Amino acid sequence: MLGRVILAVIAGVAVLAPWQALQAETGRGGLINGAKYNFGAEPWSIEAKFHKQEVSLDTAEKPGTIIISTRKRYLYLVLGKGRALRYGIGVGRIGFKWAGVERVTRKAEWPDWHPPKEMRRRDPTVPEFMKGGPDNPLGARAMYLGNTEYRIHGTAQPWTIGTSVSSGCIRLTNDDVTDLYGRVKVGAKVIVE
Repeated sequence: MLGRVILAVIAGVAVLAPWQALQAETGRGGLINGAKYNFGAEPWSIEAKFHKQEVSLDTAEKPGTIIISTRKRYLYLVLGKGRALRYGIGVGRIGFKWAGVERVTRKAEWPDWHPPKEMRRRDPTVPEFMKGGPDNPLGARAMYLGNTEYRIHGTAQPWTIGTSVSSGCIRLTNDDVTDLYGRVKVGAKVIVE
């Protein structure tokens, strides 16, 4: 009798698993021309601590400097007088995190994506090129860092904010990256810790 109960439970999990997988696959959201959409049964959400907010920040850095804490998963835009705007971010997964000081060398709206060859070698399903737009992994805006492959950019996957998922780039929601883009100048100092 106990064996039949165990088999019934296993069979029930096997029947539910495909439905849950489908729900996870379709639980996506995005931004098209400023309008949010969500095709999933469950709306995506971001923890409140990752919402943009003005915070106290003890730093000697000048206003306009960006400080990125990959450990805390926050990007700070220094405002001065001990204040900063704090944005929640997604960061590089294990093996792809980095630290250093760069400058914003270029900015782009709805940037095209040219994945590095190394990324395409790791994942052959990654295209050689993707036109800018709401489904593009770089999202609504991008700020390019020095001569590196790294960028601060938006995302077509806002539910990844607060996680370690990228190949080293720093991602924000499209709303947040659009706000940051409007505040940051080419030449701004970026500190990644």
